[in-house]
Amino acid sequence: MTTGQHRATEPGTGPEDSEQLPSLAEQMADQLGGWRGLVESSIPVVVFVIANIIGELRPAVIASVAVALLIAGLRLAQRRPVRHAVNGLVGVGIGAAIAWRTGDERDFYLPGILYGIGYGLALLASAAIRQPLVGWIWSVLVAKGRSEWRDDPRLVRTFTQLTVLWGVVWLAKVGVQAGLYLAHQDTALGVARLALGYPPYALLLLITVWTVRRVTRETAPEPLPGA
Repeated sequence: MTTGQHRATEPGTGPEDSEQLPSLAEQMADQLGGWRGLVESSIPVVVFVIANIIGELRPAVIASVAVALLIAGLRLAQRRPVRHAVNGLVGVGIGAAIAWRTGDERDFYLPGILYGIGYGLALLASAAIRQPLVGWIWSVLVAKGRSEWRDDPRLVRTFTQLTVLWGVVWLAKVGVQAGLYLAHQDTALGVARLALGYPPYALLLLITVWTVRRVTRETAPEPLPGA
């Protein structure tokens, strides 16, 4: 470190770390999978919605699963990261299997609704017991497994507030989808699945990364004179 300069560290890192964490834009791109990841993860659902509107349930299921498999296969062939493609494939596959078995197109969206309810409740529960899930996810995905933020009351409070925000937003968006599911509004449910998927997630992620970096800079220790 040069004279008169000081570099703030991210929560979960120590002064011995010489490698800087990714920038805000890089972290956003990694978690969202970039524009390609956003598009690819949405295509199977779009295919299902359109195919189900113009045709029957089973062809729509087959088409959505086939597209999801094709996307995952292309990523493997190009040796690109397949995390987002696999996540999308699993989600589409489970929903498609349930819808195929029950013969009800609404059930294609049921796993996502149940997952969203469970995830939202888990977020709020973790905040209630002062073990904010967003903080632990930050430790795993950003801070290289370190969790020194637990020793900083301000960061604990920040991660707790962010976790509550994530939980409330998650339950709100899944509540809309659950209402449409129970009202048998199948087409509207498909549109809501797309509209309430990545946009809220991207906004929450942006707020989280920006907030944690701001708090980290504010809590960074002042450099010693002559350091």
